[in-house]
Amino acid sequence: MQKAGDPISSCQRVLADGAKRRIQKSCVLPLDARPSSAGASRLKTDQRPPSAFHIDTPSPPMTNLKFGNKKLPNAIIVGVKKGGTRAVLEFIRIHPDVRAAGTETHFFDRNYDRGLEWYRGLMPRTLESQITMEKTPSYFVTKETPHRISAMSRDTKLIVVVRDPVTRAISDYTQTLTKTPDLPSFQDLAFRNQSLGIVDTSWNAIRIGLYALHLENWLRYFPLAQIHFVSGERLITDPAEELARMQDFLGLKRIVTDKHFYFNRTKGFPCLKKPESSGSPRCLGKSKGRTHVQIDRDAIEQLRDFYRPYNVKFYEMVGHDFKWE
Repeated sequence: MQKAGDPISSCQRVLADGAKRRIQKSCVLPLDARPSSAGASRLKTDQRPPSAFHIDTPSPPMTNLKFGNKKLPNAIIVGVKKGGTRAVLEFIRIHPDVRAAGTETHFFDRNYDRGLEWYRGLMPRTLESQITMEKTPSYFVTKETPHRISAMSRDTKLIVVVRDPVTRAISDYTQTLTKTPDLPSFQDLAFRNQSLGIVDTSWNAIRIGLYALHLENWLRYFPLAQIHFVSGERLITDPAEELARMQDFLGLKRIVTDKHFYFNRTKGFPCLKKPESSGSPRCLGKSKGRTHVQIDRDAIEQLRDFYRPYNVKFYEMVGHDFKWE
């Protein structure tokens, strides 16, 4: 647990040598020092910062009578990284009334200056009755994104796939380690002082899991009813139920059901059953379901103690206990 006076809320940080110089630094205020979600959600529209791309009514879709129109997305999977976003997108896109962009567009966090018409051009063609979707998990933790999506359309439906923040951080580290073998140990990155239990919240793998703090920013621009939370754990144990809830949220008929899934014991993950038009079932790629690196049990318990108050706050905000222990 963090001790009183711990510099976790201070912006004056000293960068460590090595890999940490390459890791983005940020400040995280304690829960009691931040505005409540209720207060934040009462901010008036005229208090929002101006945007060069603010539009209440987007321009007409790009039209093609034969194949449908390219429309701005009705729904966006905004997070979180290593939460199960790719699985959610692959599972929901088998619904005949859902079309999705094939790759992460990163429009609202990296390519915003390209404009909405560039963004629209990345979307698939859809019929009037179909929903257009895209997925970019980094949106959830990018400060400017909620306002920018709201400027595009305040009616956009948002989907957030969340997962035990400790497990998520280890998964994040495992993925990075495959690309950067000389990365410092997980403990060296996760703690500023492990003997004192001081967690380094400037490390992205830790910061992403502070769901309550990130959600407060989203509630300034969107009501909670417009944000749907998918459990990354239940997505593995009961994908059909999670997809049923998601289809209800999107206003879709429940077409994706348990008959579409089977559990792949090798990957430890659900896969889609073989379509009639295909000769093989559909599973996520080799990078999904990889074995996590082994982390010291004491370090895991220290992280659970650190995340516990943030998790409890998140449960209260969304009205659901995800039972992360």
